[in-house]
Amino acid sequence: MSTVGGSVRGALLDAAADLLVQRGYRGLRMQEVAARAGVSRQTVYNEFGDKWGLAQAVVIRDNERYLDGIDQVLAEHTDLYSAVEAAVRFTLELSADDPLKKVVLTGAGGDELLPLLTTQAEPVLFSASARVVEHARRHWPHLDVQALTEISDAAVRLTMSHLVLPSLPPEQVAQLIAQIVARYLGENAGGPERR
Repeated sequence: MSTVGGSVRGALLDAAADLLVQRGYRGLRMQEVAARAGVSRQTVYNEFGDKWGLAQAVVIRDNERYLDGIDQVLAEHTDLYSAVEAAVRFTLELSADDPLKKVVLTGAGGDELLPLLTTQAEPVLFSASARVVEHARRHWPHLDVQALTEISDAAVRLTMSHLVLPSLPPEQVAQLIAQIVARYLGENAGGPERR
């Protein structure tokens, strides 16, 4: 639960994000975050608990902004295949250009942050899957909720694995994941132009 106002919390997260990009996790200092936000170091500790809690909050906020973009991308498509393809491509391309995600994924300044997107990624994974399911249920109410929940979780995890260890160009990965999702749900797996 937040102990400071939204603008102070935002300033703390902005300062921490800048420092993470500049110096990595090892170079992140609570005192410097506090100084940049104009508060005491104790305020930072009260709000986030410790440096890991602060880093996690930065990644979760970044993820919420990303999910807002995903909502917009999904809303631009009327068929499931195209929506999934566009969302996966958006994710992979955005992450390639996002300096904060690069720090997390590449371990710049120490590899301590990678668990926030892998082994300790529950908040990121759960929120991403939940947002995708929520959107899909509104736009494609005929889909089986259990199957949708299962495949959404799998698609998010598969997309995240390609963030960590890319093996194909984003457009190919996006098409592959869209085909998997559409086929699993019994929808057209070739996109609207292939009907």
